[in-house]
Amino acid sequence: MTKETITIAICGDKGVGKSSLVLSLAKGRFLSNLQDVIPAVTIPRDFSSNPYSVRRTILVDTSEAEPEKLQMELRNADVIWLVYCDRESYERVSLHWMMMFRSMGLNIPVVLCKNKCDEYPGGDVYSNSVALDDTKIEDEEFIPILMEFKEVDTCVKTSAKNQFNVNQAFYLCQRSITNPIAPLFDSRIGELKPLAVNALERIFLLSDKDQDNYLNDAEMMALQKKCFNKSIDVAELSFIKKILSDISLNPHEFINTPLYVPDRGLTLDGFLMLNRIYTEKGRHETTWDLLRAFHYTDSLCINDKVLYPKLNVPDTSSVELSPKGYRFLVELFRRFDKNNDGGLNEEELQFLFRRTPGLPYLWTATNFPFSTVVNNRGFITLQGWLAQWSMTTFLDYKITTAYLIYFGYEDDVKEVLHVTKARKMRRRKGRLYRSPVSDRKVFNCFVVGKPNSGKSSLLESFLGRVFAESYCPTIRPKIAVNSLELKGGKQYYLILQEFGEQESAILENKEKLSECDVVCLTYDSSDPESFSHLVELLDKYRYLRDLPLVFVALKADLDKQQQRCSIQPDVFTDSLFLDHPLHISSTWAASLNELFIKITEAALVPGESTPGFPPEERTSDTDYRQTAVILGSAVGFISLLTFTMVKLLKPAKFSR
Repeated sequence: MTKETITIAICGDKGVGKSSLVLSLAKGRFLSNLQDVIPAVTIPRDFSSNPYSVRRTILVDTSEAEPEKLQMELRNADVIWLVYCDRESYERVSLHWMMMFRSMGLNIPVVLCKNKCDEYPGGDVYSNSVALDDTKIEDEEFIPILMEFKEVDTCVKTSAKNQFNVNQAFYLCQRSITNPIAPLFDSRIGELKPLAVNALERIFLLSDKDQDNYLNDAEMMALQKKCFNKSIDVAELSFIKKILSDISLNPHEFINTPLYVPDRGLTLDGFLMLNRIYTEKGRHETTWDLLRAFHYTDSLCINDKVLYPKLNVPDTSSVELSPKGYRFLVELFRRFDKNNDGGLNEEELQFLFRRTPGLPYLWTATNFPFSTVVNNRGFITLQGWLAQWSMTTFLDYKITTAYLIYFGYEDDVKEVLHVTKARKMRRRKGRLYRSPVSDRKVFNCFVVGKPNSGKSSLLESFLGRVFAESYCPTIRPKIAVNSLELKGGKQYYLILQEFGEQESAILENKEKLSECDVVCLTYDSSDPESFSHLVELLDKYRYLRDLPLVFVALKADLDKQQQRCSIQPDVFTDSLFLDHPLHISSTWAASLNELFIKITEAALVPGESTPGFPPEERTSDTDYRQTAVILGSAVGFISLLTFTMVKLLKPAKFSR
């Protein structure tokens, strides 16, 4: 959205008609014998005009007789309306006024106006974006100024006396702010600027619904309706096609690729050429309407308010994808899976992310796509695609909202998100612990333990990959996300994070720990020195005991060793009133599945896996997990009882 108010400073030599232009615009008629400088005039917004116009415009008259005030007004202005009327004042435009603007360091558009054109029956408007050799200019005095001073946005002839082009000149001043040419077009080389090309290319890709690299008639009409809220005339569409076809055949244009292909539609080059023509011919407001329909700002970036909508998320809540968000991502996956092989290969991913700034940093930092489920060729599957976005939304939902906008999501992007209920705390024996959760589907588990205890292999096994014998120490953090199904058919997403050399820093960061639902404490059951590392961690970071903990003895396929520690694993877990460590191996699929289910259940019912509470004090939480089963049984029992009572109380019928 553009500025709410713009200020136009009207300046020029004495006697060129500055005050007359201001009053002719404000009063709608010519007034003579005016004072040298009139007070500022405020013109309210015309609400019937373009909705991207400003709310109001302030016209400030100036005089060279007050140089300090003149410079102050120029510095406060958004656009300069520079007026001349004869040969002498024309020469001072380039020798005095433009030099003064540059010496002041002004970087605002200038609309050059030749006033007192009382005898001209008509007049043209000349823009710095116009291809001058293709323009019929009767008065060639504009050409040198347009070519020398790129800050001159437009030139126009006016007559305050005859009310000729006064409103047009005012509109051009407004347009230089509401629809600036500078971000779109490089007049030095006569081409669209790179940012404009990138934005228009994204619009083309989003509008090409069938992804055949052409905009057919139906897609052009849909684009017209979206951007201008009206249908395109068939004759106008035919005219556009003819213009592009003629340019393709023009030997002076050096066009190497077709701009329009009959029975197919406009190519990307044709779409860019069409917008270049608009900007060259001074109709760049058409291109701006196109860009703003896709939420682009004057800096040719998508509006942050659209990418990152304000969302009220309580401290103990999390953000997940809603069913509508999952549906959109499923449709996106299937649309770009060109060969229907159930995976997005590198080429398909590149084509999908052409609409975006590239892969999210969170993905590249976590070795995507190998952070989730891929097929035997290394292509991300639909299961992995949804898991990856579930993880992204949980860790940083703003990435999800931004990328869904990049992908072309057109409704309110907040509809793709679900804010879970705030996590409540319960008190037992003077200690607080987390209460069970009911509406969450995504959980975050920190996997910690001594180096070479098998953490990385655990993450790889979670993604269904074959165990690798070679050991490679983890330096950077790793992440793995996958879906799993619990009894009853409920599906959840589990995120496993390993931190490598950053483990100590993460455990010291209580804010980071607040994102953790479960801590998985791993040790190598074949290494006698491994378990003592966990005991030391829990002694050093005692606040870890306030979180659900799951102990895991990895490498259970190797010979079990007595741990060289002051306390053995089973005794230690008994002292914490927790289950004994699960003995698993990355080569044992059944035990792995049991572990992942146990981690998810610990996240669902935190009290059962939080240290320090005897089992008899966990009945309330256990009851919570079994509520659905017990409730179902109770309903069945009551129904059976009711049916039996009805049968007993029903009066008997006797036959004759």
